[in-house]
Amino acid sequence: MVAMSEETPVERAGFVERAIVRHRAGESLAAIDHVAEEIPVALVFNGISHVVMMATPRDLEAFAYGFALTEGVVASAAAIFDCEVFLRPDSAEVALTIAQEDFVRLKDRRRALTGRSGCGVCGIDSIDMLDLRPEALPPALIQVDLPAALARASAGLRAHQALMQETGGVHAAAWCTPDGEIVQVFEDIGRHNGLDKLIGHLALHAIDMRLGFVFLSSRGSYELARKAARMRIPLLATISAPSSLAISIATQAGMKLVGFCRQDAWVDYTPDIGI
Repeated sequence: MVAMSEETPVERAGFVERAIVRHRAGESLAAIDHVAEEIPVALVFNGISHVVMMATPRDLEAFAYGFALTEGVVASAAAIFDCEVFLRPDSAEVALTIAQEDFVRLKDRRRALTGRSGCGVCGIDSIDMLDLRPEALPPALIQVDLPAALARASAGLRAHQALMQETGGVHAAAWCTPDGEIVQVFEDIGRHNGLDKLIGHLALHAIDMRLGFVFLSSRGSYELARKAARMRIPLLATISAPSSLAISIATQAGMKLVGFCRQDAWVDYTPDIGI
């Protein structure tokens, strides 16, 4: 359950207005532009601040749930007993109450970690803390006609990217049915934040993440593959290219990873993994 603090304004639009001057073909035009909003968001577990992420201040409850799950802070959504969002003009704090056993484990590996919109490992001081050895996924519960499903998801994503259309500066994470129908989309200035928001939403609504796939408007970086593998998502599809480490993680986990997805083309980076 989430409780919004008394200082919390209404849900933010995710963008702010800024005065600009557009220069084109030798002409200058003063205008007002919509710019993607980015603020520091502190995630606090049982009264102890664990991480500060730079994120778009929308869907922060889902973001906190997703981060806690995809980073292994809690073993399941049921281990989160309470979630309170404090949204301020230039920052936000999300306070979660989690099960004692998860909190003890968190304290054992607690570290100072400051996230940026383009970085998922800032502040880590040991390679071992990266957790690059995912558990093997169970056999897939779905079958996907990749050409048809990826074409449908590619064709439909833009219509769900309202914030991207306003600003041109955010990523989207979409949950798709096996046939490529887009069910839910979350946007954020950080690609991993968008995925955390999506996963948090799925967890809050008890949606089985083994029964669909994730389609991302970004490249396939290692942290996205690791988060998806941890949640037993069988297929991760991206518009841009994956990294070598993302491919390695997907291969180890037995998760299908495809990139450069378009309506009529894609690249399979795990051809030995069926789905």
